[in-house]
Amino acid sequence: QVQLVESGGGLVQPGGSLRLSCAASRNIASINAMGWYRQAPGKQRELVTIITSGGSTYYADSVKGRFTISRDNAKNTVYLQMNSLKPEDTAVYYCNATVQRMGVRYEYWGQGTQVTVSS
Repeated sequence: QVQLVESGGGLVQPGGSLRLSCAASRNIASINAMGWYRQAPGKQRELVTIITSGGSTYYADSVKGRFTISRDNAKNTVYLQMNSLKPEDTAVYYCNATVQRMGVRYEYWGQGTQVTVSS
């Protein structure tokens, strides 16, 4: 079982930056992958970025070069640095943890944090 708590969302002007944090209730080094998803009004939830336990990362094309995922194992926290924000980045951002154990995949979600990009 993993509890995830996101923070850092808010209102920012286009071109601005925000950093989201996701604090996990257990050692994230033992979690196979952690990532960020987002869901805009009227749209399906989409993958933004993930980081594996080995440090590999993946980014959606829409955020490449603007967003950076990182993690601090000592703090059991994953971060999402978002730069050059655009209005289309407006969404609720969810932290996700994926654990593979004995052939079974477990997924855990945070409650979400709202990011609004608007002038």
